[in-house]
Amino acid sequence: MAPRGHSADDVARTALRILDDHGLPDLTMRRLATALEVQPSALYWHFPNKQKLLAELSDRIVGRMASGIPVDLHAEAHALRDALLAYRDGAEVVSSTLALGLGSPLAHDRLTSAVTAAGFDADTARRGATTVLHYVLGFVWHEQQRLQYDSAGARDAGASGLASDDFAFGLDLIAAGLRARGRV
Repeated sequence: MAPRGHSADDVARTALRILDDHGLPDLTMRRLATALEVQPSALYWHFPNKQKLLAELSDRIVGRMASGIPVDLHAEAHALRDALLAYRDGAEVVSSTLALGLGSPLAHDRLTSAVTAAGFDADTARRGATTVLHYVLGFVWHEQQRLQYDSAGARDAGASGLASDDFAFGLDLIAAGLRARGRV
């Protein structure tokens, strides 16, 4: 029987709210339990450890990019960026989950399908997708750090930030490299 009537979905939705309101460092099992009005040990009914909870959050964040059949590399990369930016520390949650080998391969699969659809062999598509995935995660992680520093007043108001066209420029470089590799 589930504790106090909370489902795994309730726990994950509350964890996402805490993540968005307070950030990853303050998403603790104790804070989550307090928000749900249960003992911290009750959370382990649904998630055996914090890493499994973070994997669920990662899946939900990345799941925002799913929109039917993968379109093209640029569209999929932008959809992933938007999904990561939808939650505070979204890139860090997804990156750490992937580094542990947890969570859904949805983002990588969609990027791989987009590269494959552009006419590349399976190995090149997999490697190209991995490169784009790492690029998007790194770019958004940096972008989210700057947003947090700005909101805390830790940077000068005139400091330059990352722009959407910077993201597109880097993505274009990767796509051009893939195209050039295809010609070799």
